[in-house]
Amino acid sequence: MSAPGERPFASSVCHTCRHLRLIESARGSVFLMCTALPRKYPPQPVLRCAAHAPVESGT
Repeated sequence: MSAPGERPFASSVCHTCRHLRLIESARGSVFLMCTALPRKYPPQPVLRCAAHAPVESGT
């Protein structure tokens, strides 16, 4: 189990994407959900993604 506030799969490009939604289960598991892909929960870590859209800084 990861520490509070720690991102799972830190090397994943998902963490820099605007399509990412972190989903936490009632048991404390955290899942990375993508709102841009047909497969909503891609196998992690994702190293390259055609749907990647960087989060704009300053917003």
